[in-house]
Amino acid sequence: MPCPNVAGTASISLHADVATDGSDASDPWVKWDWAAALVLFFATAAMVVWQNLHVGVLWDLSYILENAQRIALGDRPYRDFPLPYAPLTFLIQAAIIKLSGRVFLHHVFYAAAMGGAATVLTWRILLNLLRDSVGSPRLIAFLLSVPLTVLGIYCVFPHPFYDSDCTFAILLCILLLQTLERTGFPASRSFLTGAAMVVPLFVKQNAGLAFLGSAGLALTALMGMAAWRRRPIFGFAWVAAGAAVAIAAAAGLIQLTVGLSNYWRWTIEFAASRRTPSLAAMVTPYTNHLVWWWIAAFAIGAALLRFNSQNDRLRGDWLKRAIAAVSVLLTSAGFAWPVIYLFIDDNPSERAERLLALWPFILILSLAVALLGIRRKFGVSIMLPFLVLATVQGAFLSQQVWGSTYAIWPLLVILVAGMIASLANKQCFFEIRALVLVIAATMLTSGGFYAISHERLSYSNVFDGDMTRSKLPALKGLSIRGPWIAQFEELVDFSEREIPREDGLLMIPGEDLFYYTTGRRPRFPVLMFDHTVNPYSPEEIVELSRAADIQWLVIKRELQLGEAPFKDQDRVVELLSHDFQQVATIDNYDIYRRK
Repeated sequence: MPCPNVAGTASISLHADVATDGSDASDPWVKWDWAAALVLFFATAAMVVWQNLHVGVLWDLSYILENAQRIALGDRPYRDFPLPYAPLTFLIQAAIIKLSGRVFLHHVFYAAAMGGAATVLTWRILLNLLRDSVGSPRLIAFLLSVPLTVLGIYCVFPHPFYDSDCTFAILLCILLLQTLERTGFPASRSFLTGAAMVVPLFVKQNAGLAFLGSAGLALTALMGMAAWRRRPIFGFAWVAAGAAVAIAAAAGLIQLTVGLSNYWRWTIEFAASRRTPSLAAMVTPYTNHLVWWWIAAFAIGAALLRFNSQNDRLRGDWLKRAIAAVSVLLTSAGFAWPVIYLFIDDNPSERAERLLALWPFILILSLAVALLGIRRKFGVSIMLPFLVLATVQGAFLSQQVWGSTYAIWPLLVILVAGMIASLANKQCFFEIRALVLVIAATMLTSGGFYAISHERLSYSNVFDGDMTRSKLPALKGLSIRGPWIAQFEELVDFSEREIPREDGLLMIPGEDLFYYTTGRRPRFPVLMFDHTVNPYSPEEIVELSRAADIQWLVIKRELQLGEAPFKDQDRVVELLSHDFQQVATIDNYDIYRRK
């Protein structure tokens, strides 16, 4: 079938919107946009709420809310207690606690709202990417956004977390940059956008620094290119100025509140020493031979697509239709394989591996497409794929592809849209619509199975036992399989009866929402003990417990977390036994009191 030709595509203006969807190019929001935004927002938010009703991960949830609770009580991170993470997620959750009290359900609503908003932001970014390249850009942007209703920033891990919040901040910055380009870079808005680009750095260090650093390099390159082409550079300069002023203001605020040296020590030096992966671990995902077969298939399919669109000498519509069908099959093979594998293997881990293999596949193709498009583009459109690629690689510094991708699926969708826009330049819009439909359907299906299987959360025991819901007012809305809630409620009941509120406690290894639930003020600097957050040796822990006048020691015998996080726990308990004696044993907890 001949590829339909959209008149004027090659010469379309910067602000034009292809009119095949019946929209008015002068109005950035038409009536159907509001319907699409509501569908995407509420579908994503419903998925987040559904996940919270079916799964709870104590370790990560407690780390956020326990530290947020102590901040709400007045403790300052980095100065009063070690915190090897950027502060904004903790400050936001502390603000929720201060404003609305300690009710877990409020944090669920926060995650649902942020998840829904992130999907809407991604949809608008996709529309800006596609509006000058494809027919029916609103339809295609919507279809590519639909998989985020199950793979959104809070859909896989549904509790408040810094990875998800960082992605939201990055998406907002990308949309602001696109808006600047379409409005001619007004000075005040450019300055504020530059300031906003600093925010992700203070939500999560690795992804935020990768985004800000790559943006700085991109702005420098754009200013150089603009000067070479004798174009205005003031808009780019205002963005850079806004970022510089924001960094200076943030540094001054940190110095006044907690001290820059403290912040640098914990968020840069200590965090890097405990979490930086090896180069071999970073390269491993790209050695998957299946990924390279998918890349080869995509390249052949794209070549056939170009050949079919530019060769009018082919005889007969049947030949064009056959070539079109083959091109769509080849370009969509990598996306279809995770769905096909659902019928081959019912192991959730194996299924997840096939879905996550999309990441190296898309990253490699997107880099190639971005490099090929450098000469044909200028402005935000040329820097966007490099920004996203750098940000993704920065995010991978945490736990590589398997562990780091649960909150950055919107960035993958943006890269996919960039590839679609590149292919659509050949005016093969029938094939593009078919390809987009396959991508949306397969990612929605395989992504849905991935999210509801909770395979990403398999490091914690979220599968065994009956679903239980907490009866404690502070934990209203918390749902976890297994005995963990009942055991914890027994500990809370014991502490209210037997442990004076002014007495200091040491919880080892610290998996529970104890301080958040009871409203007590923690005295020990570390609330949870594992390699990534605990800087103290066993001997230092004992000395700190004496200095802080810790009167009670609570040891949890069996954890929801799958592996023992505190390798020195036996040594610490042995040393503390000289100062403490056991006074009670309740279900899953041993209680000690200072002699």
